[in-house]
Amino acid sequence: MRTGIFLSYASGFREAADQVVELEKCGVDIALVAEAYSYDAISQLGYLAAKTSTIELGSGVVPIYTRTPSLLAMTAAGVDYVSDGRFRLGIGTSGPQVVEGFHGVAFDGPLGRTREVVDICRQVWRREKVQHDGKYYQVPLPAERGTGLGKPLKLINHPVRERIPITIAALGPQNVQLTAEIAEGWQPVFYYPEKADDVWGDALRAGAEKRDPTLGPLDVMVSASLAIGDDVEDRLAWAKPQLALYIGGMGARGKNFYHSLATRYGYGDVADHIQDLYLAGKKEEAIAAVPDELVRNVSLVGPRGFVEERLAAFAESGVTTLLVHPLSGDDREAVRFCEELVSLAH
Repeated sequence: MRTGIFLSYASGFREAADQVVELEKCGVDIALVAEAYSYDAISQLGYLAAKTSTIELGSGVVPIYTRTPSLLAMTAAGVDYVSDGRFRLGIGTSGPQVVEGFHGVAFDGPLGRTREVVDICRQVWRREKVQHDGKYYQVPLPAERGTGLGKPLKLINHPVRERIPITIAALGPQNVQLTAEIAEGWQPVFYYPEKADDVWGDALRAGAEKRDPTLGPLDVMVSASLAIGDDVEDRLAWAKPQLALYIGGMGARGKNFYHSLATRYGYGDVADHIQDLYLAGKKEEAIAAVPDELVRNVSLVGPRGFVEERLAAFAESGVTTLLVHPLSGDDREAVRFCEELVSLAH
């Protein structure tokens, strides 16, 4: 199983980059930079490319609505170039709260847009003249929608690779099925290995039936909070604010992907309670309402033997890459957690 680090988009990036340099030395395989309504991920990935030499780098993830498909492809090719072929493009739909609330772009057609974006990106990387007549994207733009002067163009530069790996962040059954069909990697969040097949198994199998064999096996890239030791039980509480935010605050009632996921895991009543508190402005109470059991099931927090057991459960469920968030305020301790994880996972 590969190991990776998920960099926070809310803390000091230069410090995080220095940490990635240390993690590269101890064998961590990949570092991902997220993008929300924060600094953009791409500029930070360029900085990481200059600071590192072997670790794979990826966006984790950039929303498909905020860049044209061709710009996404150009950007990915650029980061792949400056990193000597170490980049993977992580994309996702994000959600209406960010896409409409921060970018002012309509959140529509997530499935269709994702498929079309992937198709256009791969045309660009193959240096084909980009021609796409889809429901959401038409390249070149038809005369009736523009000036009529646009002509098919191909990327001027020669990319390092004609196929840059694409990872899609997906939770819903249709999105997961699409991911298993067209992407090199799948990035779910709050992954509970013992429940994963019940929630996603049918979708993954349906997508796999349509999958192009040249894509290779699907890289299942799962994020998890990490703390290894005999005295880290208190770190469970450190992971609760994120769970409370996503389950309670990322979307309105009935339109929250993460609330739906917690419900499918069997925590429906808890998820409702967290959402009620969060939407009422009672954030601290919402955080306190997140049960230790839920955190423990989707994390790697505990003594070395316990973490080893959880790693086996993740592997058995099909996980191929673990992307961790070290629960530590000390850089040296965070690196130590990752070193231990590498020794257990490899």
